[in-house]
Amino acid sequence: MSEQVIRFTQMFDTCYESVLRYAARRVGKDIAGDIAGETFSIAWRRFPDLPQEDHNVLPWLYGVARNVIANEERRQRRSGRLTARLMNLSWSGRAVTGDHGEHVTGTMALEAVLSRLSPMDQEILRLIGWEDLPISQAAIVLKCSPAAAAVRARRARRRFVAALKDHGVAITHSAALTNRSTWEEKGHV
Repeated sequence: MSEQVIRFTQMFDTCYESVLRYAARRVGKDIAGDIAGETFSIAWRRFPDLPQEDHNVLPWLYGVARNVIANEERRQRRSGRLTARLMNLSWSGRAVTGDHGEHVTGTMALEAVLSRLSPMDQEILRLIGWEDLPISQAAIVLKCSPAAAAVRARRARRRFVAALKDHGVAITHSAALTNRSTWEEKGHV
């Protein structure tokens, strides 16, 4: 066994519970294991960056865990913004943004509908709706021209709206106009 594997194993055995508790205090027990796992995955990839002194390893791991938590919180905020944007739609004529149960049902429906789309449609909609990129920047990610990205976005949005209708989500005319004008203002369409 290499020295790196031995040192990493010892570090894991010594520090895992502490990192897990650190994460649990900040994000709760439900995802603390994921945060701790990602922290040690990063530690493995960045093994040369580990402090040489054993007493500095745990604080370094806490710093990594802190960054993992921050990334997770950013992801959740982006997800929340996408959900809020998509929630301007109404579910069977009722506002989806009402109580928490309706919000969860609406979110699950939107995720189900989004998962039915092609990977390319999902990607352009997520880049624009979730990552909040304008068409010109989404085009860079997709390695195409802004005009091609705009066409893809329009077509993906049309297919998404059709899939929503097939799934039983009623789209009010004002919500569709509000969403479209917001997307146009940001250069998304």
